[in-house]
Amino acid sequence: MELPIYNLEGERVGTYEVADELVQVPVNIPLLHQVVFAHLANKRQGTHSTKTRGEVRGGGRKPWSQKGTGRARQGSIRAPQWVGGGVVHGPKPRDYDQKINKRMRKTAIRMAWAMKVREGQVFLVQGLETVTQPKTKTFKDLFDRLGITGRRILLLLPEKNEAVLRSVANFPSVDTLPVLQPSTYDLLVHQAIVTTPDAFALIAERRLARVNVR
Repeated sequence: MELPIYNLEGERVGTYEVADELVQVPVNIPLLHQVVFAHLANKRQGTHSTKTRGEVRGGGRKPWSQKGTGRARQGSIRAPQWVGGGVVHGPKPRDYDQKINKRMRKTAIRMAWAMKVREGQVFLVQGLETVTQPKTKTFKDLFDRLGITGRRILLLLPEKNEAVLRSVANFPSVDTLPVLQPSTYDLLVHQAIVTTPDAFALIAERRLARVNVR
C-alpha cells in the first residue's frame, strides 16, 4: 500500500510504501470498545462525594411533636426530604480503574493504526521538523490543501519543536503528541493524523508490526 508524501505547501512530492501485511489487520470492535472504555474510565478521578443524613450538620432534635400538630411526623430537619438534608444513594469516592493487559492494549493500537492507514486518514508531510519560525498561516494553508480543515487533527512530532507547537496552538481542533504516545482513544477520536515520513517509519516498526509480548 502506498501513502502520498506532501511538502509544507501541500504538494505531493513522493510516496511511502507500507507493507500490506502491516495494514491488513482484522478489526475486533469489542476489543477496541473495551480498551477505549477502560482508557476513559481510568482518567476519572472518582473524588465525587455527597453527604448522607448522618453526615450533614444539624437536625439533632425533632422539629415538632410526634402528635397533635396536624402535620406529618418528622424526625429530623436533615432528613432527605428537607432542604439542606442528606442525599439518598448519592455518589461516594470510588476507584474507576480497569485493568487492560499489555497484549490487548498493543493489539488495539495496532488495529487503530491499520484502520487509519486503510481509510486514508494518515498524512505524511515532509519538512515539519525544519520549521524554525512559528507561523499559523503556514499550517492553515497546509490543512486547506490537504483537505482536512474542519476535521479533528492529531499532529505527531518525532521530537519537540516549539515553532510547530506555537504555530498550531490557535487551532482548537488540532492536538499534538510525541510520535509513539497516542493511545487507541487518541487515534480513533481524530479524523486526520499528520506526521513526517521518518516518524511514520518508527510507527510502522513499533506499532504496526505484529504484537509480540513476553
